[in-house]
Amino acid sequence: MGIVERKQRQRLEVRNSILQAAWEVVEQEGWSALSIRRIADAIEYSVPVIYSHFENKDAILLEFTKQGFTRLAEELQTARDAHKTPSAQLEAIAKAYWEFALKNREYYQLMFGLGIPACETVNRVAEVKQYSDVILSVIQKAVAESNQPEVDFFLKFHTYCSILHGLVSIQMVGKESTIDPVQELVLQDAIRGFIKALG
Repeated sequence: MGIVERKQRQRLEVRNSILQAAWEVVEQEGWSALSIRRIADAIEYSVPVIYSHFENKDAILLEFTKQGFTRLAEELQTARDAHKTPSAQLEAIAKAYWEFALKNREYYQLMFGLGIPACETVNRVAEVKQYSDVILSVIQKAVAESNQPEVDFFLKFHTYCSILHGLVSIQMVGKESTIDPVQELVLQDAIRGFIKALG
């Protein structure tokens, strides 16, 4: 291995240790406790070393956001691909979204802490677009099969995401990490009502 390759490998190792230390802080104390100083102390490097890998704390948060949306998109795709009809796909996607949110609270809080990502964010960040495209493709198909050309599939996409985000947020507020079976039934009922409204 040459000098250049070794330096690249060492740089990647330091970057990964920064992210690992940051994640440990988040898991133990929450997002509000995360700071560049805390990360530097945890990995026993100076603050400038952290800044040589990440411009600021927001860059670290963006990295975790991308990771979260990548994982969520993969789970939604798996759920979608296990079913043939749009209605079954929408139910499966809702269940997968619900389970992801409640099993990955730290990711979810960062990804959706301020609500559903704006269109500009979706178009700018590939990982967010990938997640959105999974849901949007199924809704477009469902609308096309409904024989209601006047239906705005983009509006239906926002309605679907709002149902999911709203119900997950209700579940997360002041609750332990256990899944409330009553809230799961509410999710199922809401999604079935949404699907029925699509025709």
